[in-house]
Amino acid sequence: MNEAFDETWREMSEALLAEIKEWNASHPKATFQELEEALHERLSRLEAQALQASAQARAASEWSHTPQWKHPKCPGCGTPLRARGKQERHLQGPGGHEVTLRRSYGICPQCGMGLFPPR
Repeated sequence: MNEAFDETWREMSEALLAEIKEWNASHPKATFQELEEALHERLSRLEAQALQASAQARAASEWSHTPQWKHPKCPGCGTPLRARGKQERHLQGPGGHEVTLRRSYGICPQCGMGLFPPR
């Protein structure tokens, strides 16, 4: 990907490691199961953050300024979509953590279907 994504990933990973060290220091008598649960919660949050950052870094999230012939096509009738600005879409990610995608929203001028391409 790009350098900004690499830096974001590095920061998220370093924050996770610091959080795990802090948790370990404050729970010296934690059982193996408690440690496993604490790690799982933090790793699933990191996974959701990485998923969101990866999806946003993709060129497919911004297509509104490309030539119309390059626009995503309506899955119903195959007509190139018209961009209708950026909107947010909230999805449930790993461990129930929310993933928010901000991307171009499209409307089919032929049949009126609206969607967040690509799916």
